[in-house]
Amino acid sequence: MAGHSKWANIKHRKAAVDAKRAKINARFIKQIEIAARAGGPDTDGNPALELAVQKAKKNSVPNDNIDRAIKRGGGLTGESVDYDEIMYEARGPQGSALLVECLTENRNRAAAEVRTAITRSGGTIADPGSVAYMFERKGIIRLPQAGLSEDDVLAAVLEAGAEEVYEHEDSFEIRSEPQDLSDVAAALEEAGIAYDSDEAEFVSSMTVDLDLDAARKFLRLSEALEDLDDVQNVWTNADLSAEVLSQLSAEA
Repeated sequence: MAGHSKWANIKHRKAAVDAKRAKINARFIKQIEIAARAGGPDTDGNPALELAVQKAKKNSVPNDNIDRAIKRGGGLTGESVDYDEIMYEARGPQGSALLVECLTENRNRAAAEVRTAITRSGGTIADPGSVAYMFERKGIIRLPQAGLSEDDVLAAVLEAGAEEVYEHEDSFEIRSEPQDLSDVAAALEEAGIAYDSDEAEFVSSMTVDLDLDAARKFLRLSEALEDLDDVQNVWTNADLSAEVLSQLSAEA
């Protein structure tokens, strides 16, 4: 099957080699703190915390940082952990749509920073619901091809709840319902197939192809948002063709 969005795949590869390691670490630290606050600091009795810790370790978050996050979230340090989850909606160039997922201790700060980043980068804040309806939350697993065929991947995950497998240039993307994500990941492990990431993401079945000028503007917008401390993820229906990507690479 053809891939649904090159941008999603490119974004994932970019994150894997992004120099802004501190921002990446902070995202997983927040997830650990929230899980520890909700279910306690014992990973044996808190599956959500155990999963958050596993993902943090898979993404090279230092063990000391993980331990501090568990203690802080679990109330063992006397500090208060109280994050709000907020979703902002925005419009980008050529009618592209963005969902901006935030996790913040200060709603007013997050709102002001997101609005400023969007407007200064040429985007516009969208009315609630005017963008979100285009997206659906799915479980997404990405893995390198590593000599595997699409049939190999399908055979490993189909009975575990996988809905579709998308083939990209050098990787596969498996899509499932969010509640089936852990089962699909476990099926890959049982089959001896290594994967890079397993996350619940927002995806759109309708993509918007951007021309070169719009792609430049879109990248400025998305990067401005992703640089914000409170922003956890930016989801979009924007897509960049191989030709546009080649031109952007030549300009870099």
